[in-house]
Amino acid sequence: MGGGAAAVEDREEGVMATDFFWSYTDEPHASRRRQILAQHPQIRELFGPDPFAFLKIAVAVLLQLWTATLLREASFTKLLIVAYFFGSILNHNLFLAIHELSHNLAFTTPVLNRWLGIFANLPIGVPMSVTFQKYHLEHHRFQGVDGIDMDVPSQAEAYFVRNAFTKSIWVLLQLFFYALRPLFLKPKPPGAWEFINFTVQIALDAAMVRFWGWRSFAYLILSTFVGGGMHPMAGHFISEHYVFKQEQETYSYYGPLNLLTWHVGYHNEHHDFPRIPGHKLHKVREIAPEFYDSLDSYKSWSQVIYMYIMDRTVGPFSRMKRKPPAAATKKCE
Repeated sequence: MGGGAAAVEDREEGVMATDFFWSYTDEPHASRRRQILAQHPQIRELFGPDPFAFLKIAVAVLLQLWTATLLREASFTKLLIVAYFFGSILNHNLFLAIHELSHNLAFTTPVLNRWLGIFANLPIGVPMSVTFQKYHLEHHRFQGVDGIDMDVPSQAEAYFVRNAFTKSIWVLLQLFFYALRPLFLKPKPPGAWEFINFTVQIALDAAMVRFWGWRSFAYLILSTFVGGGMHPMAGHFISEHYVFKQEQETYSYYGPLNLLTWHVGYHNEHHDFPRIPGHKLHKVREIAPEFYDSLDSYKSWSQVIYMYIMDRTVGPFSRMKRKPPAAATKKCE
């Protein structure tokens, strides 16, 4: 794996990188998947949907909507406190449920996963389920590829975020950057499913305002916003692919918050085997420890956020990128 010369020199000098780390090899997951399956073919038995996905999503959706109705007369301070310490957990859980559904890991029929994703989207307040799947699958197929993988920050973000103060702002608003980046850098024409997602979501939002008032709707939006910003659960946005060590571009997290986040912390395992549902990813590491135990990993997402903000050498440029092959560019046009 190669790194951008400027980025390496900047890190060695203890200053923030002025360019991305550039790799001149393929992303590591496809080759590792082949090696693991050659040595541990029983891992294929883990493939397939999570039979309890619908139940888990339904509980989270109904609990969050019910909580919103209970807060219809709450003060802004109470809304913010409940949103940060409770609603954020549910909405972030649902965001990661949508991530799970983007890989068709609730039902074997893709259209059922799409409908469930639209349902899971309801408490989030903003229609995003269908659009997320479009871009997320490209993140898996073309990890780090310049102009295709919209998980990588833009040049504008990287040039703006240069110190602890601006990094703190970026972390606080990272959900906005995450959501808006592809719409500005690589817009895709909306299709029928986006229209359905939008219609269903706006109908729920309007009903929430009509029958329970603006405070109930504000609680849902606050839960989404604070849960995606300076919040322990949002640490996974940074921990997954931000390069803290030049030789590694994907990192796993093995901590208790996996229980609330569809085990998205098992991120090397997830990229190696995106057809395995989150609750089984720990088995991949148990079956093939020789492939994972030597990789750097985390035990605290809060610590990752702190490291990202305080480490002067780390910022939005701390991502691995690779040049797009011509074939990949044509597929994504």
